[in-house]
Amino acid sequence: MESGHSAVPAESRASFWRSLQTLSISRVVIALVLLVYLSFDRNGLRADSSYLNLQICVVYLVVALGYALLAVYWQQRFRWQLLSQIAADLAIISLLFIVGGGLRSGLAILYLFPLAGAAILAPLLLSLFCTALVALFMLGESIWRVLMMESERPFLQAGLYGAAFFAAVLVVNRLAARLIGQEELAMQRGVEVNVQQAVNQLVMANVGDGILVADGAGHIYASNPAAQQMLGMLGGQSDFRLADAGALAPLAEAYAAWSTERSRSTAYITIKPYADDSLQQVTAAWSVRRDLSAHLKVRFAAVDTAGLGTERSVIFLQDVTGIENQAQQLKLASMGRLTASIAHEVRNPLSAIGHATALLGEDMTDGVQTRLLKIIGDNVSRVNRMVEDILQLSRKVQPHNEPLALEGFLTELVQEFTETHGLPADMLGLTLVPAGPVRFDALHLREVLLNLLNNAVRYASGGPRSIRLDLRSVPSRPLELHVQDDGPGIEPEVRAHLFEPFYTTSSKGTGLGLYLARELCLNNEARLDYEYRFDGQQDGAGKPRSSGRFVITFAHPAQK
Repeated sequence: MESGHSAVPAESRASFWRSLQTLSISRVVIALVLLVYLSFDRNGLRADSSYLNLQICVVYLVVALGYALLAVYWQQRFRWQLLSQIAADLAIISLLFIVGGGLRSGLAILYLFPLAGAAILAPLLLSLFCTALVALFMLGESIWRVLMMESERPFLQAGLYGAAFFAAVLVVNRLAARLIGQEELAMQRGVEVNVQQAVNQLVMANVGDGILVADGAGHIYASNPAAQQMLGMLGGQSDFRLADAGALAPLAEAYAAWSTERSRSTAYITIKPYADDSLQQVTAAWSVRRDLSAHLKVRFAAVDTAGLGTERSVIFLQDVTGIENQAQQLKLASMGRLTASIAHEVRNPLSAIGHATALLGEDMTDGVQTRLLKIIGDNVSRVNRMVEDILQLSRKVQPHNEPLALEGFLTELVQEFTETHGLPADMLGLTLVPAGPVRFDALHLREVLLNLLNNAVRYASGGPRSIRLDLRSVPSRPLELHVQDDGPGIEPEVRAHLFEPFYTTSSKGTGLGLYLARELCLNNEARLDYEYRFDGQQDGAGKPRSSGRFVITFAHPAQK
C-alpha cells in the first residue's frame, strides 16, 4: 500500500468502501459490548459503575451508528471519512482508558481495533503515525500517574503495549498490501479474460468454419453460427451431447474414434436428418432441419487443460461441397482450350495408328509381332477412351427426363452386370423398396451405376453380397440408392479429391469416371456423394471398422 486509497483503481475502491462499512459495523458491536460490560456484572446492574463511563459508551454507540450510516449512504471522500472515524475511536478509547484507571483497567487492548483498521485502509505512514500517538499517550499517562503517586512506574507495561501495537500495525499493513496487490492483479486478469472472451466470440461469430467445443464424453458446450448452420441446428442449441442427437451419429462416431485413438484428426462425414420421427424425442433441446444434407470435413484438436481438472476439445467443421466444386471449376477452366484442340491434334493421329495397326495385323503371322500389335491396339483404345472422357467434359449432355421405374431398371442392370463380368450369382445383392418413378435419364443412370459397380468389383472380397445396391425410401426425404462393397473405406486424403477430374489412385485409370458420374447426376437434378459409415464389423485389432458407400440422392418427384 504505497500511496493509499487514491492510487487504487475504481474497482478496488468498491472493496475499500465495503471494508469501511465492515469496520463501522464492528465499531457498533464494540460500543454495545462496552456499554453492557461497564453497566452489568453477574449480579445485574453494577453498583459502582461510573456514570461518566456510561455516557462515553452511549456517545460512542451514537457516533458508531452515524459513521455506519454515512459509509453506506454517502460514499465520497473516503480518506476523510476513514481519518475521522479513526480519530473518534482513538479519542473515545483514550477517554475510557483514563476514566478506567489507565493500564490497570485493561482497556488498552481496544486500541488494536482502530489501529488495525488504519493499517488495512490507510497508508503505512499514516498508520504508524496513529500508533505512535497511542504509544506516546500511554507513556504520558503512565508518567502522569507516577507523578501523582497513583501507580508504581508502569513504564515497562506501556512500552510493551506500544511495541506490540507497532508490530501488529506493520504485519497487518503488509498483509493488506499483499491482498490488495493480488486483488488488483485478479481484476487485471479478469479484464484481460473478458477482452479475450469478447475477441473469441467475435471470431467464432464471423469465421466461416464451424466450431464446436466439447468434452471427452461428447458434450457440446459452445458452437458458432457457422456450425449451427452446417449441422442444421434450430434455435442455436449449444448444450447437448452428440450421442443424444440421432442426426449427428456420424459426427459422434468420428469424435469417439478420435478420442480413443488420438491418431487421425481429420474425418469426412455426411450429416442427414433423422430417418425416424421418434428419434427427435431423445432430447427436447435438440431439433434439426428435415431438409439438411451436408458433407463436412471434420478436424479435431485437444485443448491444453493440464492441471485444470477438466477436458476440452475443439471440433472444426468445413463444408467441402463448395470447395470441391470450386476446385473442379478451376481445373475445367484451365482445360477449356485443351479439350478444343484434342479432337484434331490427338484423335486423328490415334485413328491413323489404329487403322494402320489393324492392316498390319492382317498380314502378320508371327506370334511375337502379333502380340506387339495387340499391345499397340490396346493402348490406342485406352488413349481413345481417355480422349472421349475428356471431350465429355466440354459437353453438357441434356438428359431425357422421362419417368424411370427403378425396380425393373435395377433388376435388369444387376443381372446384366453379373453375367457380363462373370460374377457369382450371389455376389451382387439388390434390396428394393416400393417407390414411385424418378426423373433420371436411363442411359445416364446406367453409365453412373456401371462406373460405381466397376469400382466396387475392384475392392470387394468376392463373397456373397459383398457388393450391395440398396434402394432406400424415407418419409419426407428424397429417394436414395446406396452402392457399397465390403472392402475398406476410402482414406480421408483420397476422399478430399475423390470427385476431382484427373485424380486417380490406379495406374490404369483416367481419373474422370467419378467426376463424370457426378456431373451426370447433376444434369438429372440428382446428387452423388460418398459417405463414411460404421457397419458393426471389426478389423484385425478388434476395433470398429469404418467403410463407405456411394449415395445417389434422386430429385423429389414433386420438384419437376
